[in-house]
Amino acid sequence: MNNAFDQYEVWFVTGAQLLYGGDAVIAVDAHSNEMVNGLNESGKLPVKVVYKGTANSSKEVETVFKAANNDEKCIGVITWMHTFSPAKMWIHGLQQLKKPLLHLHTQFNKEIPWDTMDMDFMNLNQSAHGDREFGHICTRMRIRRKVVVGYWKDEDTLHKIAVWMRVCAGWADSQDMLIIRFGDQMNNVAVTDGDKVEAEQRMGYHVDYCPVSELMEYHKDIKDADVDALVATYFKEYDHDASLEDKSTEAYQKVWNAAKAELAIRAILKAKGAKGFTTNFDDLGDIEYNGFDQIPGLASQRLMAEGYGFGAEGDWKSAALYRTVWVMNQGLPKGCSFLEDYTLNFDGAKSSILQSHMLEVCPLIAANKPRLEVHFLGIGIRKSQTARLVFTSKVGTGCTATIVDMGNRFRLIVNDVECIEPKPLPKLPVASALWIPMPNLEIGAGAWILAGGTHHSCFSYDLTAEYWEDYAEIAGIEMVHINKDTTISCFKKELRMNEIYYMLNKALC
Repeated sequence: MNNAFDQYEVWFVTGAQLLYGGDAVIAVDAHSNEMVNGLNESGKLPVKVVYKGTANSSKEVETVFKAANNDEKCIGVITWMHTFSPAKMWIHGLQQLKKPLLHLHTQFNKEIPWDTMDMDFMNLNQSAHGDREFGHICTRMRIRRKVVVGYWKDEDTLHKIAVWMRVCAGWADSQDMLIIRFGDQMNNVAVTDGDKVEAEQRMGYHVDYCPVSELMEYHKDIKDADVDALVATYFKEYDHDASLEDKSTEAYQKVWNAAKAELAIRAILKAKGAKGFTTNFDDLGDIEYNGFDQIPGLASQRLMAEGYGFGAEGDWKSAALYRTVWVMNQGLPKGCSFLEDYTLNFDGAKSSILQSHMLEVCPLIAANKPRLEVHFLGIGIRKSQTARLVFTSKVGTGCTATIVDMGNRFRLIVNDVECIEPKPLPKLPVASALWIPMPNLEIGAGAWILAGGTHHSCFSYDLTAEYWEDYAEIAGIEMVHINKDTTISCFKKELRMNEIYYMLNKALC
């Protein structure tokens, strides 16, 4: 897939007014151009900033915001009040703005020019109170936005804008996100289910069922030569035992069949324009009539690395969220993955959770080159030798997230974690990570459970809670953050207060 940021832009709109005369407006425009050029030339922002001029009246605000709504390239709007911009002129535009909003509280000059400042300078450089006027109307209108305070050239300011841009890109990507479910969800599992209609209204996810029989029509059409080529790619890209290349062995045949499954899934996802998918280990087609002979875990691993969302056992929310994580994570160094809480390791202060799955863990988080291996997998409708990538994750801090359906709203649960070095697992040949949930296992796992969190989550080394806070703000969903400062008593109070807030908030929005 192409870099998700290349197709997007963020618009920059400067607030002003005509009270101070035409020369002031010209100066405001010149300063704004210089600022936007500086933002783009900083090399710190993943998305291009496009200057859309000054807004000096209600009509001008409304016109530019309507244009932003209708421009597919525009994923968000940055506003800045260079002069005092009376906020009533922003009402009609804000009522119609559908794109994410960042309010940048800055000014053109870094410091006060003590020796030369006169009234003309004062009238022109009024962000200190112009931005407060704008902030008031946004708050009164319950406009969700990110507020960034700082000098526009400072590293910290640029970082906060960059975070928001990445989230905006993930949000824009999700607005036409199609998730395909091959088969249904695992029977009787509550947490991976949810309201698909509300999810599309709130977050953009469109979730379609696809019978495995339809997937098998694509499977039948895969050419042997294409499978051979993909198998050769596997052997080139991954460590493996030389014996795995022996075409007379069952192991080689399993790798070959796994490659055919990958090509089939790729083909149907491309044909349907889907950005993610789910599988069900109990629904793999009829083996006597062209069904998969194994769970397509290798395909899932490789497709995740390329940006396709994935959720196991029909978990469409995780599939969608992982796609968003991948988009936001593009260009960052350490990687991301779908993961599952697998088993606990009680070890005092170092107590941890082994993160894994039967097969489907993304190799982007691998500490070293993954190994291609074939081992027996005794779960699901096909209990058979199964191809997979085996590795352990990098060591370091990260952040994991999940979305759950609370019945009256969606809740985004975020937990800071510390990935630590695991011990070898000679009899469990899977991809895995071992982490300590912050602040420790007792509180981190306890808070996650109290919040109603899933056993599946979407993990990134590079994303932080700031990204998720921005995402929740744009989506208008609840977010709770479990971190080094979390206590169970305070977390319980937060959950109870949130329950009240989200019931009462329906009357305001």
